[in-house]
Amino acid sequence: MTQYSDHHGPEGLRIRGTVVVVPGRGETRATYARLGRRLAADAYRVRVIDGPDLAAEDPGASLDGFAAQVADAVESTVSEGEVVRPVVLVGADSGAVAIAALLARTGTPAARRPDALVLAGLPGRTAGTVESWDDELAVRTSCPAHRGVLTEDPQVRRGALDEALPDALLTAVHDGDVGVPVLLLVGDADPLADHEALARTAKSLPHARLSVVHGAHHDVLNDLQHRSAAAEVVSFLETLRNELRPVITVRSSAW
Repeated sequence: MTQYSDHHGPEGLRIRGTVVVVPGRGETRATYARLGRRLAADAYRVRVIDGPDLAAEDPGASLDGFAAQVADAVESTVSEGEVVRPVVLVGADSGAVAIAALLARTGTPAARRPDALVLAGLPGRTAGTVESWDDELAVRTSCPAHRGVLTEDPQVRRGALDEALPDALLTAVHDGDVGVPVLLLVGDADPLADHEALARTAKSLPHARLSVVHGAHHDVLNDLQHRSAAAEVVSFLETLRNELRPVITVRSSAW
């Protein structure tokens, strides 16, 4: 069984960068097929990997294994030549925690460090409380299509949002410096997010942008506003390619 789900851009177009997507608690690679196709349509090489297993008993060892998984996923995107940069890791929920904690650690070889991170639906320290699948769907999303994807996927682990994440990793995320530009994406209707902590984290990092998606729930990349969320990610990717200078600025607007 393949370890990855790949999405390639239109034939004949030059690849603009490499994006590795990391799912969160309970999710599978299929959860991010829609996002993968959309980013690939803009000529980015997209690879979705399996979500991390963040064992609370030994989070350090969990990160070691995850680091090797990510490095292999990035390095094997090409059959010859070099990986197309910028390399950007996109994480959701526990996937966001894992990639941020990984980058906050010291000792990661420069050649294996990504150029930027997208942290979507970064959870707070309080685990969810869901008593039924309907409850979990209500926490995750109001998008009928995404609800169908989750419900019909037999590999989705129901009740996973009740699993608390290691406190040591959450501390590393909010108190550490990942050393690369970061886009933080959160839904303003996300009951699992610590919005105050996210605001503090964004202000503490030298190159961070905190974008709030209005009406979005915990699965901010896959909620009803998924088109706008994906557009924000693409805008970030293009800004990154332009040395963090916005490609478009608004001088005048009626809204």
